Amino acid sequence: MKKSVFIILISLAVVTVMGKKVETKSLFRSHVKNVMHHNVTQNRAPLAQDEYFMHSFNCGGCHGPDPSAIAMVDNNGTDVNLYSDWRTSMMALSAIDPLWRAKVSQEITVNPGHADELQSTCTKCHAPTGRYTAEYKGLLPYTIADLENDSLGLDGVSCSGCHAIDPSVGTTFSGNIPYDTVHYGPDGFRAEYGPFDNPVQGNMQLYVGINPTFSTHVSEGRMCSSCHTLITNTADLSGNLTGGQFIEQATFHEWKNSAYPASFTTCQTCHMPQIEDPVILMVGSIGLAPRSPFNLHYFNGANSYMVNLIKNNKSALGLDSIPDKDFDSTLATIGRQLKQNTAKLTFTQTPYVGNDTLYVDLEVRNKAGHKFPSGYPSRRAFVQLVVTDAANGDTLFKSGVVDNTGEIVNNTGPYQNHYTMINSEMQTQIYEMIMGDVNGNKTTVLERAAQPLKDNRLPPFGFSTSHQSYDTTKIIGGALNDPDFNWNGGTEGTGKDVVHYHIPLGGFSGNVNVTAKILYQTINPGWLSEMFALNTAPIDAFRNMYQNSDVSPIVVDSIAIGGISFYTGLNPSLRSQLKIYPNPSRDGLVMISSSSVEIQEIELYDLSGKKLTINSIDYFQSIKMLRLPAYSGIFILRIRTEKGWISEKIIRITE
Repeated sequence: MKKSVFIILISLAVVTVMGKKVETKSLFRSHVKNVMHHNVTQNRAPLAQDEYFMHSFNCGGCHGPDPSAIAMVDNNGTDVNLYSDWRTSMMALSAIDPLWRAKVSQEITVNPGHADELQSTCTKCHAPTGRYTAEYKGLLPYTIADLENDSLGLDGVSCSGCHAIDPSVGTTFSGNIPYDTVHYGPDGFRAEYGPFDNPVQGNMQLYVGINPTFSTHVSEGRMCSSCHTLITNTADLSGNLTGGQFIEQATFHEWKNSAYPASFTTCQTCHMPQIEDPVILMVGSIGLAPRSPFNLHYFNGANSYMVNLIKNNKSALGLDSIPDKDFDSTLATIGRQLKQNTAKLTFTQTPYVGNDTLYVDLEVRNKAGHKFPSGYPSRRAFVQLVVTDAANGDTLFKSGVVDNTGEIVNNTGPYQNHYTMINSEMQTQIYEMIMGDVNGNKTTVLERAAQPLKDNRLPPFGFSTSHQSYDTTKIIGGALNDPDFNWNGGTEGTGKDVVHYHIPLGGFSGNVNVTAKILYQTINPGWLSEMFALNTAPIDAFRNMYQNSDVSPIVVDSIAIGGISFYTGLNPSLRSQLKIYPNPSRDGLVMISSSSVEIQEIELYDLSGKKLTINSIDYFQSIKMLRLPAYSGIFILRIRTEKGWISEKIIRITE
């Protein structure tokens, strides 16, 4: 009898605890705390009939760290649990992202009459389970104030936020997520979808009231489409909607307009990398068969800046219970992604000298499956090129260097155009999207965006201006007419840009070193000017965090070459061993002869640095003949011998 009463009291206590309404922020923190202590028995709460999504806490007990190191580990015993990897990703942190909170505050301050609609729209992707629960229960609008009191919303893009997406996904965008909200069968279980066929269902049915269901869509690129193509409505400067729209981001369609879908390289391939090790998926389930391949839940993109800022402000953001090592693990995976899978620099040829000018042709190759950078328009990448005196390290030329605020030196005016050729320190090749308002002026207020003024972000490999998705992924501005931007001769889709540097050094003689870097910023400082002109609690909070953060751009790739000879007169002893005639040439034919050195290669350039196609013919063993272009002009002839290169200016005259 006493035993029965004791069991009844325990049952009543559990029901009371599970039925009690808990203050939101403490609930969010206690979830993290309980999972940290592996307290898997306290979060087994089957999903009620009038609810649609599970909190991540309900998933973390079984899919979090296993203290016995049996489940959620790879073959080496390394912890690969889903919960810990996810919770320090920007997916988990999306609803508390201080930049996002500040940006929403800016938008509703600029256009207060649209506040409810703007907040209900922004939370579709940043707090989807909370926002869509409100919609399904008829409780819209869903505001930031509602989010602050909603544990589901504060859970960010959580487990259910993705796994409850219906297999029909892929045709709706701008945050219109097709969730499967139907409760199936006599027991009322709702489906959540995963990548493994024939899933064991009993455990999830018992503990969380969910039917794990196999579907291929969770491993396909369309799984991400609803939030990663986003079209916004345009308002004029008075706040009146114009009826126009603006493509804020089209990462999904950029991927579609690439070579990667055909090779079955999906979003998950890069952002949720697979391991082949078989992994037991549930903590405490003896005898559960391991599954393979296993997608790591890193969600590693490029936004290490924000992960680090949140780590350094975790007390203010209510995340004290997350150890720094979890943030550091996420930062390490993002760092690897940026270094290994993002962009690559190459000198297309050895930098050379001619006409008191150093010529450097730098190729920037996009290795990502979408534009680089992609996503929110505050992001930019840019090229830094520095030439120094090899003897003493003095800087002779610099483009793309930054000051202590993270801004590019000499980055004046509303924005810099795309460059095919750079010959001044005032110029930097910046890959970015610039938003324009209804008057054609630059804006960083998203609802005022009416047109892109510039979009030279590097396209992915296979990108085409004739693709059916091009209307949402357009190249805008000077890059469209750059013959080296995503083109190689008549072939489109290289995913590359070649920047031609023509660096005048004013009679300098000596050896020089050339260093190039491709740099990335999640937030370029100029993007914040309009926001920081306002004062609201979210903006003030973010401003304080930003001003105390490391704003240094991230080096994605770098390349250097040293000891380039820069002598006026260009190695006269070697030049004297070659005869180049006639110069000027009236018929376009030029003879090159030598009896003492072997002519190994001939290249021809115009004064813009563009390499020209030439026909070189062996006239005799020691004489070569080439034909210049049919039009008048000055050209640079480069000749490689076994003793080195020489450059010569040559003139073509037509009658």
